Amino acid sequence: MFTIGSHYPDRAHRERIKRYRENKKLFLGQHYEIFQRVQHRLSSRQSEVLYISTNLPGVICKKSADFLFGERPTFTAGKSDNSNEQKAIERFIDNNDLHITNYESALSNAYRGDSFYKIRYGQEYEGAVDKTLDPFRVIIESQNPEYVFPETALGDTNKTVAYHIAYPVLVKHSDNEEWILNVESHYPGRIQYRKYRMNPIVVTVDNEINEWQIYAEILAERKEVATSVPFPLIVHVPNYATDDSWEGIDDVSEHKPLFDEINHRLSQIASILDKHADPAMAVPAGTLGEDERGNPIFRVGIDKVFEVMGKDEVIPQYITWDGQLQAAFTELEHLIKMLLINAEIPEIALGVGDAGTSGASGLAIKWRLNSILAKINRKRQYYDKALKRVLLLAQLLEKARQGKVDYEVTVPKVKFKDGLPDDELELANIMSIRTSGKPTISQKAAMMWLDDLTEEQAEAELARMKTEEESADPSIFQEAEEGEE
Repeated sequence: MFTIGSHYPDRAHRERIKRYRENKKLFLGQHYEIFQRVQHRLSSRQSEVLYISTNLPGVICKKSADFLFGERPTFTAGKSDNSNEQKAIERFIDNNDLHITNYESALSNAYRGDSFYKIRYGQEYEGAVDKTLDPFRVIIESQNPEYVFPETALGDTNKTVAYHIAYPVLVKHSDNEEWILNVESHYPGRIQYRKYRMNPIVVTVDNEINEWQIYAEILAERKEVATSVPFPLIVHVPNYATDDSWEGIDDVSEHKPLFDEINHRLSQIASILDKHADPAMAVPAGTLGEDERGNPIFRVGIDKVFEVMGKDEVIPQYITWDGQLQAAFTELEHLIKMLLINAEIPEIALGVGDAGTSGASGLAIKWRLNSILAKINRKRQYYDKALKRVLLLAQLLEKARQGKVDYEVTVPKVKFKDGLPDDELELANIMSIRTSGKPTISQKAAMMWLDDLTEEQAEAELARMKTEEESADPSIFQEAEEGEE
């Protein structure tokens, strides 16, 4: 894939990278750069000043990430909560802020279709910070998919045998500058590092380089490192995929025609409202002043006033037109509904339309969210597989680097949350029925949970309650009972 005379990025990956970049612009709301053909629909004057867009791609991507990782999943390993295996898994998660990494991965995965985790052993700041503050450890981080070039098995494009990470860097010297391609190839048990010199050959009008050509390899920079881990230290997570390609399918590309049409409809509605806000006026002939030749003085394009007919036949009035706004809004409403259906997002998930949540139980609301929950379950299967592999590789790499660890390498279990708020009253009723009305939680645990107290604060509060109960005058309660009788 990286040889003298070859191009970077490889031609087979060019469309994928282009899709990543376009979809990211849609996610960020930069729609005008993607849907420039809207200029052909509007008049020449409008195309220069008017383009209204709504960032529905961002809503679709964020909603998926919120349901998937808005609540932290639970990772378990070993035979008890205090087992060394459980402590090791929690250490990997906490040291690498894995919950945040997971959310960012899911967010980007929704518009790219692919996400990658990279596991390495080293310092977070690569030696820039003293090792007492930044010790050597296992690091789990996201890898930009634009720089990842998977190598698939012969005859099976769904099976990856190696991952190549290649990214260009502009190196400035005292008298010149040159482009260097850094290549990091991950194979089972080893990583190979290489560097190439290359020249830009395709430059856009915005001075953005889209293609380079490799012309030499820096042989002195070639090296190989043994990882002692029987798998590549890169883990791929597709958004969802088919069985004939390793590439994932994103949540944005299939909806581009609807995004374009919705933005176009908003732009046209805005154009109609602008015309109504500044209409022309018709006045009777002779109302306006005259020049030396007796002609009325007015400029229709600027003053938006002109004379018509005679004084007795017309009164001054604004000239308006029926822009069929009701039909435009109806079409816009149907377009948005069609988009949400295709994106598998019910209106109740966005809090708009006939949400119907007033007085509804948590189970009823959950059933109305069935389409988006099914979509999240589809994504969850890929992340479940990937996170198990990531944490397994982290254990294997730490054992290989440190030689000995105090835990047994194991595949952890991942329990995801559904992303919905719990209906505490409904859960309490269910627990009461299942336990025949017996308590299912202690006073201390209830106070810690409801009032967000630490164990020490809850114990202090219970002690105060007990003291007040013991010091209370029994006659008070006796008088209250007599009064009720």
